[in-house]
Amino acid sequence: MFRFFKKKPKVYSKIENHIFGIISELLKVSATDINCDELGGKYYLSNEEQHFKVTILGNDNVIRLTNTRDSVAEKYDKIFVEDVLKAVKEEKHRRMELVYDSITNSIEKMAERLHNTLIESNEQDNQIVRQLETKHNKNKKVNFN
Repeated sequence: MFRFFKKKPKVYSKIENHIFGIISELLKVSATDINCDELGGKYYLSNEEQHFKVTILGNDNVIRLTNTRDSVAEKYDKIFVEDVLKAVKEEKHRRMELVYDSITNSIEKMAERLHNTLIESNEQDNQIVRQLETKHNKNKKVNFN
């Protein structure tokens, strides 16, 4: 009854599947840098180890693949480019969360060390004050007149 409301699965061409696979594999490698100019709609992936670069021009629906010998730029279907950009943005976000978590953990550990140092310092100060008080009391003479 509601079959015509059902969303059709995305069907990519053979070359689109191949390009999506290449980009997905690049995103899995931590050595791949992800840079973006979101206002201009440009996204850049580069992997220096594999001498491979991808430029995605989101506003123009163009993807450029570059290696040491060749550079190919093609215009693709808008939905395909949006799906590629979605994958790139998700990976960029995931990496940013990892960095954020790492920084947060470092700050928490630093705060804990500082807190422990302050507690130890206060305890040492209290011991010095007690020692001074006992020395001061021993030096006092009591007058019973």
